[in-house]
Amino acid sequence: AGKSTLMKMVAAIERPSSGRVIVFGQDIGKIKKPGIPFLRRNLGLIFQHQRLLNDRNILANTMLPLLVTGAPKAQAEQRARAALDKVGLLERAKAHPLELSGGEQQRVAIARAIVNRPQIILADEPTANLDRVAADKVLDALRAFNSVGVTCLISTHDEQVLDGAARVIRLEHGQLVSSGEPGSPATGEFDVDAGGAA
Repeated sequence: AGKSTLMKMVAAIERPSSGRVIVFGQDIGKIKKPGIPFLRRNLGLIFQHQRLLNDRNILANTMLPLLVTGAPKAQAEQRARAALDKVGLLERAKAHPLELSGGEQQRVAIARAIVNRPQIILADEPTANLDRVAADKVLDALRAFNSVGVTCLISTHDEQVLDGAARVIRLEHGQLVSSGEPGSPATGEFDVDAGGAA
């Protein structure tokens, strides 16, 4: 229905073929390639398939976004440990991804997404292929970040994900059909602003 494509456009992974996508005041269709990494430093990305590196433990996986931006290793490790603690996995820091359940792997992906303290978290089907207990832990983690001002844009087919959402944006066949409170009509556009729920 276009949800994953929308997420990719917000992250400047894809560009819109028509219309505009504005993130942090920047038109994604016009942003120059060198500016994309600076945009993404304010985004936390969570994919359905976590893309964890199996040859590294989860602490190293969580540190990676900081290390690639030049953060000192000691600072990256401290922040990665704090992020793992927030998702309840600090005690598993030395475990490798293949030693974890699917729900635990998804929580590692959340820790990696929040380690750089993003203003917006983009979560593409974060509860897909998880049992209800694991899915609820993932959602609890996202709600906790949202409660402290991080915008969480979540694409999902799971209606239970919408429970407690401040705002729901519905797409059908790639078209916006509603935006705002559940059941509200579409306006043809919506804003993704930092500091709240999208």
